[in-house]
Amino acid sequence: MKELKKFSAVRSFSHIYVEEEVKDHPLTLEILSKFPKAVKIQINHYKEVFCRPKQNFAVQEMSKKLILAAKKGRVIYSGPEVCQDFGNKNFYYTSPALNCIYSCDYCYLKGMYPSANLVIFVNIEDYFKEVENLLKQRPVYLSLSYDTDLLAMERIVPLVSRWIAYVRGKEDLTIEIRTKSANYSALSHLPPAGNVILAWTLSPSEVIERYERKTPPLELRLENIKRAIDDGWKVRLCFDPVLYFENWHLFYDNLITRTFSVVSPEKINDASIGVFRIPRDYLKRMRKTFPFSEIIYYPYVEKDGIYTYPEKIKEEIIGYVHLLLRRYLPPEKIFII
Repeated sequence: MKELKKFSAVRSFSHIYVEEEVKDHPLTLEILSKFPKAVKIQINHYKEVFCRPKQNFAVQEMSKKLILAAKKGRVIYSGPEVCQDFGNKNFYYTSPALNCIYSCDYCYLKGMYPSANLVIFVNIEDYFKEVENLLKQRPVYLSLSYDTDLLAMERIVPLVSRWIAYVRGKEDLTIEIRTKSANYSALSHLPPAGNVILAWTLSPSEVIERYERKTPPLELRLENIKRAIDDGWKVRLCFDPVLYFENWHLFYDNLITRTFSVVSPEKINDASIGVFRIPRDYLKRMRKTFPFSEIIYYPYVEKDGIYTYPEKIKEEIIGYVHLLLRRYLPPEKIFII
């Protein structure tokens, strides 16, 4: 229990900025009730804090602040090419939050946003309305948690449970909730939904310790995966990004062997493989902010505005990890990006 508490949810936010428009929103009040000692500061618009000039992402990561806001305009977007669509023609994603409570060295968010502070958009009803409009036109496959880790924050920002309640009974809507957390217990009281996929990102213990700061260890992630599967949830395994470093073959072999010693392969919905990849502008910003990161300063190659490993290394990584997964899963359950 001590170990779970150490790696779950969020350290207390000392300051919480609240847009005037949402100060009385039910979700705002619920979140604020979890932080009675935090300093509450009213603002007109979240960008006053989040987008102000001369911020230092690395410094802010040591003491993140929370910003509660309303997302205006469009909230659902077509899925980007750098993300896996898992064979879904109508692939979309949304960002109910900006930034993440974790601090992985390779995370593109460090080059995407000017601030390390965390923004939560509480106007969830507007997200639901836009999904409804899409569903009138076509079936929808929607990823909720690419730009954050919603499940890791569920005990203080209960968005995942609200989305699950919303999707029940909607046959043309499937949602994916991606996570590195050990926070399945925040959902374990809910009956499983057949159109919800809980997708865990898995990395070797050596990668977690070196590059995935503040995230739970592998064993806790696997424990949560097994519990979710045993309860009847659909679970996806994401080996993404696979990183290239000394002895990577051995570490990923150990990872996949350990994973399927805990999790029954036949109970897995599917799995994905992807290598490190990041838009050019994001990587340039990260190199300015984090000059001592071996991950960020690897000599990647650029193709179509995306930095990744040279093609020979990429093919080696994908081929090897695919071979490892084929020991346990049929090829139609393995997706590559």
